[in-house]
Amino acid sequence: MTDRPPPPAWSLDADGTLVTLARNLSTRYLVLFVEIVIGFVMLPFNLAHLGPAQYGLWILVGGVTAHFSILDLGYGGATVKFVAQYRAHRNARALNEIASTLFFIFAGIGLVAYGAAALLAFNLDHVFRLTPEQAETGKAILLIVAVHAAINFPFSVFGGITSGFQRYDINNFVATATTITAAAVNASVLMGGYGLVTLVAATTAVRISAYYFYRLNAYRVFPDLRIRPSLFCRKRLRELTGFSVYSAIIDWAYKLNYQLDAIVIGAVVGSAAVSVWAVAERLISGTQRLTNQLNGVLFPVVVDRDQRAHREHLQQILLQGTRLSLVMVMPIAMSLVLLAEPLVRAWVGPDMLGAVPVIQILAIAVAIRVGNASGTILLKGAGQHRKLALVNLATGLANVGLSVLLIGPYGLPGVAMGTLLPIACSSVFILYPAACRLSGLPLRRAVVRAILPAVWPAFATAGLLVFARNISSGTLLAVMGIAAGGCTVYLALVLLVAIDRNDRELYLTKLRQLAQRVRRRSVRARSRLAA
Repeated sequence: MTDRPPPPAWSLDADGTLVTLARNLSTRYLVLFVEIVIGFVMLPFNLAHLGPAQYGLWILVGGVTAHFSILDLGYGGATVKFVAQYRAHRNARALNEIASTLFFIFAGIGLVAYGAAALLAFNLDHVFRLTPEQAETGKAILLIVAVHAAINFPFSVFGGITSGFQRYDINNFVATATTITAAAVNASVLMGGYGLVTLVAATTAVRISAYYFYRLNAYRVFPDLRIRPSLFCRKRLRELTGFSVYSAIIDWAYKLNYQLDAIVIGAVVGSAAVSVWAVAERLISGTQRLTNQLNGVLFPVVVDRDQRAHREHLQQILLQGTRLSLVMVMPIAMSLVLLAEPLVRAWVGPDMLGAVPVIQILAIAVAIRVGNASGTILLKGAGQHRKLALVNLATGLANVGLSVLLIGPYGLPGVAMGTLLPIACSSVFILYPAACRLSGLPLRRAVVRAILPAVWPAFATAGLLVFARNISSGTLLAVMGIAAGGCTVYLALVLLVAIDRNDRELYLTKLRQLAQRVRRRSVRARSRLAA
C-alpha cells in the first residue's frame, strides 16, 4: 500500500517553530490560569462544604486512580515520540498503524484498570485507615472515577496524535472549557445540598464527555487518521515497546516521586492529614505545571531536531530552556518559601498551618525539578531515555523509602524531605550533567549562562519580600500583592542586570518576529474572510 500525499496539516507551521511554540504555550497558560484560579477558589469552598475528613477521602481515592496510569506501560509517551517522528518522515501508513495498534492495546488495558479499581474498592478499609462509613463512601467514589480512568486509556491515542503534530493549542481550548464546566457543576452540586458521591459522579461525567472533542481534534490535524483492527501491527508494537519500556519506568518513577506521598500519609496517619497535605500539594503542583509548560511542548521539537541531527539546536534548547524555566519558577518558589505562613492563614485558615513547612520544602524541590526539566526532555527525546528511566526509578524508590522512614519522627515535613533529597541529588549530580554531555554543551558554560543569571536575582529579591511580609496586613490580597511585587523586581533584575546584552537583544528580536508573524497571520485571515 502506498501512502497518499501528505495533507496540509503535516507540514510544519508556515510561520515556523517560534509561532508554533508561542501558540501552544499561550493556550496552555490559558488552561493553567483557569485551573489555578478555579482550584484556588474551589479548595476552601470544598473544604467548607465537605469538611477535612470527606475532602481528604476524595483526594485520597482520586490519588489512587491517578496511579492506574502506570498501566499504560509507557505507550502514552511513545505515542507522541513516534507520531512526531513519522510525521517528520511523512509516513501516513505508519501513523495509522501506530494509532490503531495503541487504541486496541489501550482498550484492553482500560478493562484491566477498571477490574483492579473494583477489586480495591471493595477492600479500601484493609488498605487505609478508614471508618466503615468512609470505606463505603470511598468504594462508591472509586467505582465512579475508575470509569473515567478506564476510558482515558484508549482515548489518549487521540491526544497523542494532536500533540505529535504540535497542535497542543486546540486540545488546550477543550481542557479550558472542561475545567470551567466541571467547576460550575461542582459548585452547583454542593450548593444544592448534595453529598460527595453525587459531586464525584457529576464532575466525572463532565470530564468523560470531553473525550469526544479530543477525538475530533485528532481528525482535524490528521484528516487521514484511520483506527481499524486491520491496521493493528505487531511490528509497530515492537517498535513502540522498545521506547515505551523506558518511558514507563520514567512515568512510574514520577508517580513514586510526586503522587505516592498522599497514599503513604493515608495509610500511616489517616485522611484528615491528607487534607493538610492537599493544601500544600495544590500550590506546588500548580507551580510546577505553571512553570514547566515550555519543556512539555519542546518534546516533539527535540525529537524532530534529533531526527535531523541538529546538535547546535539541541544546545540552544538546553541552554535557553534551562534559563527560561528557572526564570519562570524561581520567583514563585521564592514567594512560596517566604510567604507560605501568611498565605495559608489567609487562604484556608489557621487550622491548615501544618501545610506551611511542607510548602516551603516542596517549593525548593519543584524549583530544582523545573530547572532540570529541559535536560530531562533532551535525554528522553534524543536517545538517552534508558539512562533517564533508571535514574528516575532510583530517585522514586529513594523517595518512597525516605518518606516512610521520616513520617514517623517528623510527620508531614518528613515526607516532604523524602521528596526533596532524592530529586536534588539526581538532578544536580547525574541528569543535568548528562544532558550537557549529550548536547556537547560544557557544564560550566551551562551554569554560568543559564543557571546563575536566573538564581542570584531570587536571593537579591528575598530581603524585599521579608520586609514587606513583616509590615503587611496579612490579607490574601496583600499577600498576593507582595508576591507580585517580588516577582516584578526579580524579572527586572534578570532582564536588566543578570543576562548580557546579546541575550536581551535575542529575546527582543524573537518577540518582534513573533509579533510581526502574528500580524501577518491576522491580515491573511481578514483577507480570506473578505474574499
